[in-house]
Amino acid sequence: MFEDALDLAENKLLLLYIFYKIKLPISNIQITQIILENNFINYFTLQQYITELIASNLLKYTELKGKHRLHISKKGDNVLSLFKGRISESKILLIDNYLKSHIENIKKELTVSADYTIENNNNYLVNLTASENSFTLIDIKLSVASNKQAQKLCTKWRNKPSDLYAKIINLLIDD
Repeated sequence: MFEDALDLAENKLLLLYIFYKIKLPISNIQITQIILENNFINYFTLQQYITELIASNLLKYTELKGKHRLHISKKGDNVLSLFKGRISESKILLIDNYLKSHIENIKKELTVSADYTIENNNNYLVNLTASENSFTLIDIKLSVASNKQAQKLCTKWRNKPSDLYAKIINLLIDD
């Protein structure tokens, strides 16, 4: 039982450490992906820990452009600074290495958005956005005739947002 309590504490501290290292509000999906890819905690236990950390005011939800994101609170920072030594060095090293190789993709997911919804008469409304910090660079809404077109637009936007943004700006600026 004592060992279970130590694992619980270490896993919650590990979650706080990840949020601390990322330094950006991230989605529940993103934290879940980080945890599951590294086989730290199973999905259901992870969701329970996140709920408990929010209830304890160690993590907070924010809403950015209609999407819920999680970030570490000041109280969470304080708790982590006091108890960081209880996280095993191997887990810290694993998370640090993971974040080094994946931080650009995490940031890209936070700054580039591509979604679509079905409108009346089988038309699809595609919404493509790109932002930097909290500033919106571009926000495009397009109506397309098929699900396939909507998916293709979203995929292209997610894969090459910088190239497409530059092309759109050049098209609009050039005489």
